[in-house]
Amino acid sequence: MIIEIVDTIMRPQFIVTLLAAVSAFATVLTIALPILSRDRMNQRMKVMAIERDKMRASRLAEANAKDGKTKLRQTPKGFMQQIVDQFDLRQKFDTEEVRNKLKMAGLRGQAPLVAYMFFRLAMPVIVFLGTLFYLFVMSKAVYPPFIKVMMAVGAAFAGFYLPNLFIENIAQKRQTLIKRAFPDSLDMLLICVQSGMSVEAAFGKVAREVASQSVELAEELSLTTAELSYLPERRLAYENLGRRTGLPGVKAVATALIQAERYGTPVGQALRVMAKENRDIRMSEAEKKASALPPKLTVPMIIFFLPVLFVVILGPAAIKFWKMG
Repeated sequence: MIIEIVDTIMRPQFIVTLLAAVSAFATVLTIALPILSRDRMNQRMKVMAIERDKMRASRLAEANAKDGKTKLRQTPKGFMQQIVDQFDLRQKFDTEEVRNKLKMAGLRGQAPLVAYMFFRLAMPVIVFLGTLFYLFVMSKAVYPPFIKVMMAVGAAFAGFYLPNLFIENIAQKRQTLIKRAFPDSLDMLLICVQSGMSVEAAFGKVAREVASQSVELAEELSLTTAELSYLPERRLAYENLGRRTGLPGVKAVATALIQAERYGTPVGQALRVMAKENRDIRMSEAEKKASALPPKLTVPMIIFFLPVLFVVILGPAAIKFWKMG
């Protein structure tokens, strides 16, 4: 039996048939594997597209929520909207500079813009009437009526710029809060990027971690994460981040990220350099405040400290002199 099997295997016809079968199987396998791998690749790409859309939707939902209660983009109020449309205030006040100021103050959407334009028109009238009421009814100062009216007109002229002062004040406070937390968030961003995370995922992670320290910075980073998901160019997201904050340090980081993406340089290296620069800037600002402290303390020391010192030193001598007299 074994001898017959060996004879069968050693026959030239069997060897040729076996080689032909192996060759045919290898040919079929060579042709079929790329097709199967292409199908798997397409399937994986479809899955990744679905996951990207889900991630984009979640980022947009996080960006549209502010403090968990209100939305970043609010609908305009009806009465203000009617006044703005009736007097055609958009043509006069709706400029790119005004929109950037509102974004720097954290006021986004049409509702803050409509409210700003409404108060630019209403505040002079409100201040004028309030000043007239105070001067003619509540104030005891004796002025001629013409002088009082002119004072009310001057107050109304100043009231025209009150909305700008209000927006600038909010923007400055917001920039201060962002500036304090930005160096630490940049260090966290560097750690996330060096650990292998993408820039988009790193921005989202840092936004969640820095929320306890600065809600304003977390909001800006969340918006940047959302913009990185749906904007056609990532450069626009970085530029918008620098434009919304208005801080030189943030703009420098945005420029570094744009250049790193454009020229193919490592993002971690750029972030490391910018993190060091931001730490140096924060340290220089602290040293500047410390060096300005002695001149600021001179006047309070002269007014409050030196008189007490003179009383303590000269008091016993004066008491002895009075007793001797």
